[in-house]
Amino acid sequence: MATIALTKDNFNDTVEKNDTIIIDFWASWCGPCKSFAPTFETASENHDDVVFAKVNTEEQQELAEACNIRSIPTLMIFREQILLYSQAGALPPAQLEDIIDKTKALDMDQVRVDIEKQSQDKGSKKA
Repeated sequence: MATIALTKDNFNDTVEKNDTIIIDFWASWCGPCKSFAPTFETASENHDDVVFAKVNTEEQQELAEACNIRSIPTLMIFREQILLYSQAGALPPAQLEDIIDKTKALDMDQVRVDIEKQSQDKGSKKA
C-alpha cells in the first residue's frame, strides 16, 4: 500500500477512520529522514492492513507543533485512535517490523483498561 500524505485537514479523519496508522514526520532537508524513507516504504508494501502516512513538517508546521514534534524523523503509531508509540529517530528495518508486529498483537481491550487505571491512579494522587 502506498503511503498517504497527512495534513492538518485530514489528520484527525485518517486516525479516526483507520484501525492502525503509522505516521512518519519528516522533512526534505533531513538526512536521517531520507535514509529512513525506503525502510518506511518497504514496510508499507508488506503490511496492507496498516495505513502508512507521512507528514512533511516543513509544509505542515502547525500539525507538527500540535503533535509535539521536536526532532525528525519521528514515528507515531495509532491503533483504534490510541497513540501507542511516539519516538524520534530512524529505525532499522528489523526494529520497525518488530514494532509493527507488537502493535498488531496488542489486546486493545486490555490497553484501554490499563489507560483507565493509569488515569484513575493519577487522579487519586492529586487528592
